[in-house]
Amino acid sequence: MAKNLTGTLQIVTANRLRDGSVVFLTQTAEWTSDIRRAAVARDGEAATRLLGIGTVAAAESRVVDPYLTAVTGEGDDIMPVSLRERIRAQGLTFAAISADATRYL
Repeated sequence: MAKNLTGTLQIVTANRLRDGSVVFLTQTAEWTSDIRRAAVARDGEAATRLLGIGTVAAAESRVVDPYLTAVTGEGDDIMPVSLRERIRAQGLTFAAISADATRYL
């Protein structure tokens, strides 16, 4: 499901089933919680391809609801365009809940 398509650069994000943490698709089709390692699509065609890879990788990795989100910058300077996605990427509101949830698994 594509959500924020307003930017040229896009990444694939999702949530890990085990603890609900936000994850990002890397160039090697793995999931990471570090947005700086996210694979960046530079145009619509590449974004569609990246989302397809993310959908397959999600099914194999216990990750749910992969979708595209627009970003600016690259590497250490990568930043989601929308405020919602910036909050998700930083994990400011979710870290304590996520840590507590893993105690029960």
